[in-house]
Amino acid sequence: MSRSWERKVRRNTAVVNKQRKKEGKPNLSAPGVRIDRYLGRNFLLPSFLVLFTAVYIYMVTIPTNDPNAVRATDSAMFWVTVAAYLLLAVLFFFRRPYLSVAKDYLGTRRMTGDKLLFVPNIKSITVQPGHVVVEQAKGANWVFSRTMNRYPTDEMAERLRAFAKDNGIPFQEKTK
Repeated sequence: MSRSWERKVRRNTAVVNKQRKKEGKPNLSAPGVRIDRYLGRNFLLPSFLVLFTAVYIYMVTIPTNDPNAVRATDSAMFWVTVAAYLLLAVLFFFRRPYLSVAKDYLGTRRMTGDKLLFVPNIKSITVQPGHVVVEQAKGANWVFSRTMNRYPTDEMAERLRAFAKDNGIPFQEKTK
């Protein structure tokens, strides 16, 4: 099946799904579409934000020798700032990073939102223990690490091997 035909089917399915949504009916699912999603866990950035907040509280609450000094902890803005940093840490902890592998594209979540990388834009895929690297034709490489984001890199490697074989993308596996 050609890609232009697949795009037409996708576009027409989207139009029908909009109509069905207005009528209160369930969406049509595209037949045979398989998207595998591998979830990680972001713990470094939330930990840094909590540590930063703790240092901020410590620095503000250091006693001074001036009895007339205004204490920052008495202002509402101090507590709003502390709450905002802690809320941001919670947000980043529960907003899990992922890699989704479909038939003709890869998708992931970056700081600026969800990104898709289609087959013509993929230069190669490299797998080594604990890391998966997707090299783009233009732009920075996508790196998925077991250490940084707790990705299941072994499962991802198997699925990406099949993805690379199906789409003719160079696949390298390094042992160390």
